[in-house]
Amino acid sequence: MKYVLSRLGFLFISLWAAVTVNFVLPRLMPGNPAILMLGRYKGQLTAQALHALKLQFGITKQPLWQQYVIYLGHLLHGNLGLSLTYYPIPVGQIIAQSLPWTLGLVGTATIISMVLGTAVGVYLAWNHGQFWDNLLSTVAMFTAALPYFWLALLLLYFLAYVYHWFPLAHAYSTGINPAWSLSFILNVLRHALLPALTIVVSSLGGWMVGMRNNMIQTLGEDYITFAEAKGVKKRRLMFQYAARNAILPSLTSFAMSLGFVVGGALLTEVVFSYPGVGYQLLVAVQNEDYPLMQGLFLVIALAVLIANFIVEMLYGRLDPRTRQGQGGAYS
Repeated sequence: MKYVLSRLGFLFISLWAAVTVNFVLPRLMPGNPAILMLGRYKGQLTAQALHALKLQFGITKQPLWQQYVIYLGHLLHGNLGLSLTYYPIPVGQIIAQSLPWTLGLVGTATIISMVLGTAVGVYLAWNHGQFWDNLLSTVAMFTAALPYFWLALLLLYFLAYVYHWFPLAHAYSTGINPAWSLSFILNVLRHALLPALTIVVSSLGGWMVGMRNNMIQTLGEDYITFAEAKGVKKRRLMFQYAARNAILPSLTSFAMSLGFVVGGALLTEVVFSYPGVGYQLLVAVQNEDYPLMQGLFLVIALAVLIANFIVEMLYGRLDPRTRQGQGGAYS
C-alpha cells in the first residue's frame, strides 16, 4: 500500500510541476497574445478592443500569485484559454476535436506494433541463431533505422498517388458528412490504414529487436536453467518465466510511447494532412498561437505522467522487487 501511495504522491507533485511550468513559461516570453491578435488586424482595433482582448486572454496587471490562482481555477473547470488561430474558439474545444483522431490512429498503431513486435521478439529469442531469427532481425534493424516521415512519403506516393489503393489525405472524404453510420466509419478506416501502416512498419522493428535482446539475456539467467532442469514445460518456461521478466524494460518504453501518443505522430499527421493533435501543434507553431501551444504541451505532459504511473503499477505486479522498501506487497 505504501508503494501505491508513494507513486501517487510523486504523480501529483509531477502534475503540479508540469502545470506550474506551463503557467510560468508563457509569462516569461516577450509580448502577449493580445498584441499578436492586434497585429493581425493591422492596428485597426481601438484601445478598448485591445483591453477586451487582454481580458479574454487572461492578461492583467494583478500580482503573479493571483494570476496563478486564477489559472488553476480555470484548469479545474477545463478552461485552457482562447486560440489565436481559431479565435474565438476555446483551446479545450480544439484539443477535444483533435484528440480522438490521434488516439484512434497513433494509439491503435502503437499498441499493434508493440504487441506484434514483442510476440515476434519472444519467438526469435527462443529460436536464437536459426533462419527466421537471422532474417527477421536484419529486416527489423533496417525498418527501425528508416525515418518514418520518409517512409510515409514513400508509401503515400506509390500506394496512394500511383496505384490509388488508399486516399491521399485527410481523415475522411471531403464530400461525406461525419455521422455514426457504417459508411462513414468505413471511410474513416480506409483513410487511417495508410498512416497507421506507416507507424506500425517504422516502429515494429524497434519493439522486435528490443524484446529479442532482453529475452536472450533473460534466457541466460540461472533460474531459467534451473527451471528447465526441473522439467518445466517449454510454453510455461517461455512466457511465465522468461518473457514476464524480459518484458519489463519494454514496458517503460511502452509507457513513454503511450504518453506521447497524445502528442501525435507529428510528421505522419502532417504528411497525410490528418487532423490530429500533432497537426494542430504544427498549426499553432506556424501561427504563433501561444495559448494553443500551451494547452497542447500541458495535455501531452499530463498524458506522459499518467502513462508512467500506470506502468509503475504494472511493474509492481510483474516484479515484486520494485516494491521492496515501499511497504511490501499491495494491500
